[in-house]
Amino acid sequence: MEDLIAGDLKIQVVQRAPATLELLWTGKSNARNPTATLQPYFSQALAVAAEQKHALELHFEKLEHFNSSTITAIIQLIQEARTKGVKLTIVFDHGVKWQKLSFDALRVFSKGDGLLEFKPA
Repeated sequence: MEDLIAGDLKIQVVQRAPATLELLWTGKSNARNPTATLQPYFSQALAVAAEQKHALELHFEKLEHFNSSTITAIIQLIQEARTKGVKLTIVFDHGVKWQKLSFDALRVFSKGDGLLEFKPA
């Protein structure tokens, strides 16, 4: 799986931990319709994770900004990961107000099934 560069956004693929595929977000996700780019990329990441029986971990700590349209793409990822049975962990900087507010709001998608975890960095 390759890194993604889309405008001001870069997502780097790293595999540091065993059985975990990490996506490191940097820059800004400010595209008008990020779902058009992110959804196919997320689908590929989920397919790789499912095939290798890996978890998927998204790191937002170094991301400067994302717009509300990006939240929609992340919600779709959460739903697709659950459907495929892929554990998804979202790591964010709880000291950055917009990240804390955004990811705290997404906790509503946690179902107690262990497939979605939010980790403050």
